[in-house]
Amino acid sequence: MRPEVKKLARSITAAALVAFFAIPNDVVAQAASHVVSPSDLTNATLAATQQRQQNVDALNQFFSTPKAQQALESAHINAQQVKTAVSTLSDQELAQLATRVNNAQMDFSAGNITDHDLLIILVCVAALVLIIVAVR
Repeated sequence: MRPEVKKLARSITAAALVAFFAIPNDVVAQAASHVVSPSDLTNATLAATQQRQQNVDALNQFFSTPKAQQALESAHINAQQVKTAVSTLSDQELAQLATRVNNAQMDFSAGNITDHDLLIILVCVAALVLIIVAVR
């Protein structure tokens, strides 16, 4: 009986291997449900890239205004160094600073803050950018 058991085990193993190698890998990969589809991943990456660029543009635009240039010069901060440092910030840091800058600009436009207040905010944001970059 022992040789019959070995034959049966060999037959089962052979059948399993034939079935394993006969099924294309693509079918198995497509059958597995993905948590995130490739198109969703691409869309999320594109949205994150666009948001980052908007935040960088908002900060650079803020630092490019004549009032900002004057404030940076009066605080002895190199404007070009600040603009370069902005691009090295993480997405989260960029989002926080862009939100602060946008809120300050809206408050200034609405008359809620004065030129002096805006200049103080500007110098603080520039200093914060440089500190974040220096700590890295």
